[in-house]
Amino acid sequence: MDKFDRRILALLQQDARISSELIAAEVGLSATAVQRRIKKLREDGVIVAQVVVLEPRALGRGVTALIEVTLAEASREAVIDGFKRRMAEQAEVQQCYYVAGESDFVLIVTAVDMADYEALTRRLFFDDSNIKKFRSTFVLEASKRSLSLPVDSI
Repeated sequence: MDKFDRRILALLQQDARISSELIAAEVGLSATAVQRRIKKLREDGVIVAQVVVLEPRALGRGVTALIEVTLAEASREAVIDGFKRRMAEQAEVQQCYYVAGESDFVLIVTAVDMADYEALTRRLFFDDSNIKKFRSTFVLEASKRSLSLPVDSI
C-alpha cells in the first residue's frame, strides 16, 4: 500500500460516495487508476464495506448502551462461536467485540426506549444458560461516533 492508496482510503472514509474523478483530482491520478486501486483494495480485504451512518435518534432509537457480557463457559469454542453468531443476527446489536478482561464480550446496542431495551435484554440474555451476567452502561451523548481508521501511519 502506497501513499496514493492511503490518500484514497482517507477520502473514502470521509465520504464513501465521492466520485473517482474527484478522488483522482485530489490525489493526482487518473480516474481509471483510482478505480483500479479501489477494486484492488476491496479484493485485498482492506475495504470491507461502504456504509451509510445513520443518526439513531432520527430513527426513533433514543437509547444506546454498551453491554459487557460474561459467559458461564467462556472456554468452550462452540459457546463463544454460538454467541458471536447470535449477536451478528440481531439488528439492534451494532457492534460485538470478543474481549480479554473481566468480560467476554462488549456489545453496542440501540433501542427505542428503556422498555424496548429491557425486552431486548430479556430476549438475548435471560433464556441463555451460557450467560453468567451482563452489565449495561448507557450513553448520554455520543461526542464521537466513527469507524474511520487512521491511514496516514500505515
